Amino acid sequence: MTQRAAPARAKLAIIGRPNVGKSTLFNRIAGRRQALVDDRPGLTRDRREGEAADPRLAGLTLIDTAGLEESKAGELEAAMRTQTERAVADADLVLFVIDAREGVTPYDAHFADWLRRAGKPVIVAANKAESPARSAAGLAEAHTLGFGAPIALAAEHGLGMGDLADAILEHLPGLGPLPKDGWPKDGWTESPDRPDTGAQEEEGEEHEGDEGAAYDPADRTISLVLTGRPNVGKSTLMNALLKEERTVTSPIAGTTRDAIAVEWTHAGRPVRLVDTAGLRRKARVTDGAEKMAVDSAFDAVRLAQVVVLVLDAGEGLDKQDLTIARHVIDEGRALIVAVNKWDAVEDPQAALARVRDRLETSLAQVRGIPVVTLSALRGRGLDKLMKAVLDIYDVWNRRLSTGVLNRWLGDMLEHHPPPMVAGRRLKLRYITQVKSRPPTFAIWTTRAKAVPDSYLRYLTNNLREQFDLVGTPIRIVLRQGRNPYAGG
Repeated sequence: MTQRAAPARAKLAIIGRPNVGKSTLFNRIAGRRQALVDDRPGLTRDRREGEAADPRLAGLTLIDTAGLEESKAGELEAAMRTQTERAVADADLVLFVIDAREGVTPYDAHFADWLRRAGKPVIVAANKAESPARSAAGLAEAHTLGFGAPIALAAEHGLGMGDLADAILEHLPGLGPLPKDGWPKDGWTESPDRPDTGAQEEEGEEHEGDEGAAYDPADRTISLVLTGRPNVGKSTLMNALLKEERTVTSPIAGTTRDAIAVEWTHAGRPVRLVDTAGLRRKARVTDGAEKMAVDSAFDAVRLAQVVVLVLDAGEGLDKQDLTIARHVIDEGRALIVAVNKWDAVEDPQAALARVRDRLETSLAQVRGIPVVTLSALRGRGLDKLMKAVLDIYDVWNRRLSTGVLNRWLGDMLEHHPPPMVAGRRLKLRYITQVKSRPPTFAIWTTRAKAVPDSYLRYLTNNLREQFDLVGTPIRIVLRQGRNPYAGG
């Protein structure tokens, strides 16, 4: 059998009532846990996208949506339904999920009528059909929806996924190539329990010695995460940057629950923009859904490259903001502080001075963190923010040659040598950059454990100032032994 040269691109929107298993099914098809899942309805509020894991469906983009339910204009539920309507409008195929144990409810019938008017091809998935006895009546009722025979499956257990893949390929035959030996009937063997935030983990590469010329950070996608306390305007900022209502916004704190990633291009640079749930103080997080949302936000930060900490200009920089900022720094990510709702500030100069003074006092280990003022609602200051993102990303990726570093170290030792320890002088013999992302340096010394923290801070601060490494974490590791680059 001749394989197709390249798979086509297509989108599959997964829709249905709340709590019928849409996110579980999304995770199963994606081959990993990307969407939050809980027994309570209404956990998903924004539409999330992912790629199908099964090679048969290569080129298929999945869209997870909020639960369809009737609502009045202006309510949070209405905004969630608008997101679902947009997902259907963008999709090439709709997967309409019902609960096989409950059968076809009036809501299912109502939304089936709406889908027929939308004019998109539809597959009905009767989920939670692991028990034939409990699901037989529901499967029979599903035929009345008018979309053909339903696919019986159990997303939680991976049952019926092969039948679903066959049905998808009937509607979208241009997807990934089929292998000569065919595929097992129940594909999707990867576990949906493996967590994923939509961002790829990219650790800095080890470099013992001078930097090569092959690496160019401008060629890579920037993973940009928006984080902060609840209701500071993160989702509004995401929508303003994308110039579309991509995420649900509301005055209600905690509207965003999942980390939502969107592929984007700014000034010719590929960007993966991630909106996260608001982070409250740990002692106040008691609800299970909020705990999952917080974990998702922290995972997004861990896998980020640049993190924008969004503040409310009216509230300034408080203790929780500093806790979040320290976490970002500890993870080694480049940090920008975005002061939102700046158009409502009465004394801008004094407010900005307070934020900067608090940063310098409380986060002295990372001097020069960029502070950008903006109004996401009015679209002001967005260009300044993205310039700061590109600048700090380049600093975070910066590499310095070994020769330049050792000349700098020689000058430092001459003007301010390390202190005497137990009557003996410490010797710092050699320095090289071993990593970027964030910039990480190794210094060879005679007694690594004896070097005081205060002297390491002195070296770090001078290194930051001398080579313009402001606003990004710097790591210096001490290695004891012979200089590995000395001759002989």
